[in-house]
Amino acid sequence: MGRRALLLKEADPKGLVRESYRIEGITLGECRSIFVDWALSLPVDAPMKDAIRVLMAEYALGAPDHPMSKVMEDGLMTPDAPKRRGGRAARVGGV
Repeated sequence: MGRRALLLKEADPKGLVRESYRIEGITLGECRSIFVDWALSLPVDAPMKDAIRVLMAEYALGAPDHPMSKVMEDGLMTPDAPKRRGGRAARVGGV
């Protein structure tokens, strides 16, 4: 059974990214701050990279030079969360 595609409302529940594209003269630092707020507003189990892709398709394609577009591109470059390793090391703390 596959995952369903995220809706725009699910990808940006508070509209933070949408609003960042409307702020004239917004800086890269401000976009990074908004991005962190956005990431914290997602549900814990939300697929963050999928949400970023939805937002990029909606906003970044029309504004490739916008600082938020750069921040979202960088967000796709982050590694996935580490997976738990099994075996003895996981049970006894690596000793």
